[in-house]
Formats: sequence, C-alpha cells, structure tokens
Amino acid sequence: MKRELGIARCGLACCLCSENVSCKGCHKDGFMELSWCKDAEWCENRKCSIANNLEGCYMCKENGCRKGLFGDKIKALGFTEFVRRYGIQELLDCLEANEKSGVVYHREGIMGDYDQFDNVEDLITFIREGHR
Repeated sequence: MKRELGIARCGLACCLCSENVSCKGCHKDGFMELSWCKDAEWCENRKCSIANNLEGCYMCKENGCRKGLFGDKIKALGFTEFVRRYGIQELLDCLEANEKSGVVYHREGIMGDYDQFDNVEDLITFIREGHR
C-alpha cells in the first residue's frame, strides 16, 4: 500500500492502485500538469470536483450523483460514501488492514475483491469487516 497517494477525487483508492506506476495520485503535486495521468482529460469526477472547489466527490452535497465513474461503478460510489460517513483516514486504515489480511484491490486488470458487490451498503460492510 502506498498510503501517501491517498484516495482519489472520485473515492477510489490511489493508495492501492497498480494500474499506473508513475501515478502521483489525484492530490499530489503535479496532478494539474497532467502529463503522467492518462485519465485526467476525460475524468468527469476530477473535472467536477475541481470546478466546484472540492477536494473530492466525498465532499459534495449532491445526492444521487451519477456523473463519471458513479454511472456504473459501485466501488467508486461505495468508497465515496464510506469517506462521507467515516472519513479518509478510516478508509485508509480499513484498506490497509484488509490488504494485510489478503483482500486484493486489483486482482485482474482493475477488477478486484471490492468490485464484487451490487450495492453500496454491502461494499461498505466489506470495507469495514474485510470479509463477506
């Protein structure tokens, strides 16, 4: 886990992502210059949170948002809702404990153990408990 990368603007776990080894995370120096981020130009969640001067979607008051990754990704919605309820540090603590106990963020491509849920509440329970 690269805890220093934290949580992305959309709620996903930059700290556990293995997709882009040169990624600096959504909040680190250099994100605005974009040269290392293949997704920055199309990332609706990034653009919206920056336009609304928010650290991330988890700070937004809009209920039922389905912009960007929220359109079809339970993981992004669940992680965002978890941060709203419990905070970023609690999410990082749970993700770190889960990783140590064998939960895998990216098992095949970008799909992993956190992607096996159909609803947000079940995912939040899994994040907190580390098992189904």
